[in-house]
Amino acid sequence: MTTTQQPKADGSTVMETGEDIGAMDTIRRGISHSPELKEGIRGTLLLAVLASVGQVIVPIAVQQTLDRGLNGADGPDVSYTVWMGVAAAVGILITSYASYAMTTRLFTTSERGLATLRIKAFRHVHDLPLLTQNTERRGALVSRVTSDVDQVSQFLVFGGLLFVVSVGQVLIATIVMLFYSWQLALVVWLCFAPLFLSLRFFQRKLSDAYSTVRRQVGLLLSAISEPVVGAAVVRSYAVEARTQARIDEAISAHQVASTRAQGFTAFSFSLGGVSAGLANAGVLIVGIWLGFAGDISAGEVLAFAFLVTLFVGPVQLGTQILTDAQNAIAGWRRVIGILDTPADLVDPGVDGEVLPRGPIDVRFEDVEFAYPGGPPVLREVTLAIDAGRRLAIVGATGSGKSTFAKLLTRLMDPSSGSVLLDGVDVRKISERSLRKSVVLVPQEGFLFDDTITANVRYGKLDASEAEILASAEELGLADWVAGLPHGLETKVGQRGESLSAGERQLVALLRAHLADPDLLVLDEATSAVDPALEMRIGRALERLMSGRTSVTIAHRLSTAEGADEVVVVDQGRVVQRGHHSVLRAEQGSVYAGLHTSWVAQQGQ
Repeated sequence: MTTTQQPKADGSTVMETGEDIGAMDTIRRGISHSPELKEGIRGTLLLAVLASVGQVIVPIAVQQTLDRGLNGADGPDVSYTVWMGVAAAVGILITSYASYAMTTRLFTTSERGLATLRIKAFRHVHDLPLLTQNTERRGALVSRVTSDVDQVSQFLVFGGLLFVVSVGQVLIATIVMLFYSWQLALVVWLCFAPLFLSLRFFQRKLSDAYSTVRRQVGLLLSAISEPVVGAAVVRSYAVEARTQARIDEAISAHQVASTRAQGFTAFSFSLGGVSAGLANAGVLIVGIWLGFAGDISAGEVLAFAFLVTLFVGPVQLGTQILTDAQNAIAGWRRVIGILDTPADLVDPGVDGEVLPRGPIDVRFEDVEFAYPGGPPVLREVTLAIDAGRRLAIVGATGSGKSTFAKLLTRLMDPSSGSVLLDGVDVRKISERSLRKSVVLVPQEGFLFDDTITANVRYGKLDASEAEILASAEELGLADWVAGLPHGLETKVGQRGESLSAGERQLVALLRAHLADPDLLVLDEATSAVDPALEMRIGRALERLMSGRTSVTIAHRLSTAEGADEVVVVDQGRVVQRGHHSVLRAEQGSVYAGLHTSWVAQQGQ
């Protein structure tokens, strides 16, 4: 299966599987990702056979009762009629139980298999590099592991094996019909021939139509979720009408796609209804004619009427299952599209290097980096940072300084060159060791909709409340924690919106301190600070960086003033390095210009 990055009108890309992938190949690939789907399949198929065979017991019992029990050569045979009734009842009970057991087994294995598929897809999303994740709108990405898998679930639970049962029921009904009258069997098949011959055509049309529907579902979720997350911006700038227009457009596109798909479904279902009507009429007319000719008994004609019903039901059910199948396969393709997207940041796992504990030294060797399709962001960067040193990286917006943080923490890999920690290429360090030793505090520390305790424990999952309080004490945050409405059990709200920007940063710093890293990377960590908390955050940062190697992506040059060294980046290149006081004294230099501009802003 091929996976391509399809460009969109806005320049971004989405993960889509190749259009040449057939339905059966998609199903095989899907089952390979969810091996639980094959567990106990033989027993389930056996139950399906029993459920199918049991369906013809009633027509046979009716024929035998009428021809031999009521219209026998020696007159009505009550005993035989009763036994036929009992046989029919037993057959119905067996069929009902087989159908129940089959459905239960199918539901259990399907849900287990799809749970595995969800887990694999979700984990793989997290394994994908940030660049790949950012090519897909969040709502569309979420839809791949939620609604797309739901479509697969609905098909497998209510359609997959039922389709097998339906096919089996049609074949068994046909065999019995041929036994009673090949002429009437031929009439039935001729009436359904147009539907059967057109199935391949409808399958292709439905596949294309429902692939479009699944894409539109993702876009619809994105259109709805973005303004929900950005509700404050929408209201602040009074762009509700524009936002609603975008949502309306997405809804309209989804409606058009769904209507088109349902149109094909309705036509195929209607064709099945017409075929069923013709088959019933044909059996009645031809059956009466054959009866008068003495070629068929009254019981056989009545049995045939039941058999036609058993034939028609599965065929019409099959057309609906075909629709569900195309919808599910379209969703399955999208999920497989994620799983087939390569995770560029490969974890060497147990074969990876393990960093020793203690301050880390850092080296960039001829590092270059460019975003896909764009110019280089970093060029020929060679840089060494001694263990235990505090380094500040400064530069104008877009100079490439934030890319340093992403490469250093291996959120991205360089296009060329190497990033080494303690002399080891980060690509050779096990993920577990890397995340244990290196911690990034981003510009806006993301908080989950939970308590402060729960958010802080992302730094150390098994941390006790006493450890958290001790960590807060070490950072000088104990009085702040005590002043919160519910202390550590204070709810932070969605994305931490119940706290101020500065308080969110305090939680992020507490989380980082609890993680106890050897290399601390702060990406603009004080750029969005509440002035009332600036001194507190400054003291907490001072204590947090103590005894560790730290790299700070500095927006405020006051941060650079307290660093051991400052690295100046300009247009992707390192152009200066030294202490703040030395760099500031270099007249006409990039740093001197940045400092002059910063001082002027502070004086305004």
